[in-house]
Amino acid sequence: MFALHTRMFLLIAALFAIVYAVMVMVGISIGVGSFYTYLVMAIGMMFFQYMIGPKIIEWSSQVKYIKREDNPKLFGMVEDLARRANMPMPRVCISPMAIPNAFAFGRGIRDGRVCVMQGIIDLLNDDELRAVLGHELAHIKNRDVLTITMISVIPMVLYHLAWQMMYSRRRDRDGNSTALFGLIAFLFYFITNLLVLYGSRIREYYADRGSIEMGNKPASLASALYKLVYGSARLNSDQLHEAEGMKAFFANDPSRAYREIRELAQVDLDRSGTLDTSELMALRQKTVKMNFGDHLMELMSTHPNMLKRIQHLSQYTGSY
Repeated sequence: MFALHTRMFLLIAALFAIVYAVMVMVGISIGVGSFYTYLVMAIGMMFFQYMIGPKIIEWSSQVKYIKREDNPKLFGMVEDLARRANMPMPRVCISPMAIPNAFAFGRGIRDGRVCVMQGIIDLLNDDELRAVLGHELAHIKNRDVLTITMISVIPMVLYHLAWQMMYSRRRDRDGNSTALFGLIAFLFYFITNLLVLYGSRIREYYADRGSIEMGNKPASLASALYKLVYGSARLNSDQLHEAEGMKAFFANDPSRAYREIRELAQVDLDRSGTLDTSELMALRQKTVKMNFGDHLMELMSTHPNMLKRIQHLSQYTGSY
């Protein structure tokens, strides 16, 4: 856990360092709009997105909120996990989409909502579903929606600032230096965007840890993630396209399922279609090898490489 905290601290420090560098750059540049103008605009856009986001998600996922009598088992799982996590009970909803996944959304801990899709209910056993629900509740408890929203402001500011610098209509002797600063701002935009994606991947590790701390077994969560990959791989292109805008919220990235299947084949030693503690312990002793394509795909993704993620879960085996 200390390593995760350290990485998140260093990430935020790096983002603020880049912001400071851009402020200095804008101060040196001549005739370009104020850095604070773009900052206010970006914060305004992010605030608007933050406020209306839950409604957009409800509409796009066709969610239906349920009460205890509608699905006592599912409602009871969430209720018990919320009690174990010492957090307010989130609203529970179901989406009729066939994608095997779940996600959390809302504006904060007291506005938390947990949604399960019909595909995941049909795929996972009770222990596995409970482990995934714990992962989603951990996202709410850790305020991940707010965290990612806040740090996402920085790339947005740099993007608009870079375009302003590159296409400034000034044609005086400082025009070349302004264009150069624009190129630098584009470079900073690319770097900060990668850092925000990295932050999102760290939050997934945090949420996995949170699920274990709620009493779920590492093998149950690992087995659930394993099944989600195989379940996603069976989806057709239309079903995957339907969830394209939502995958950052999901427990795993469905669009990467086909590639991840090959990596995960080495984990299910008895070919049972599930993972148990002995298989997780066997993976713990291995060195995960990734080729250049795997590293590049992870670099551009909101979710960690699934084999690395499951191996990380093996570290908690025997600790809880």
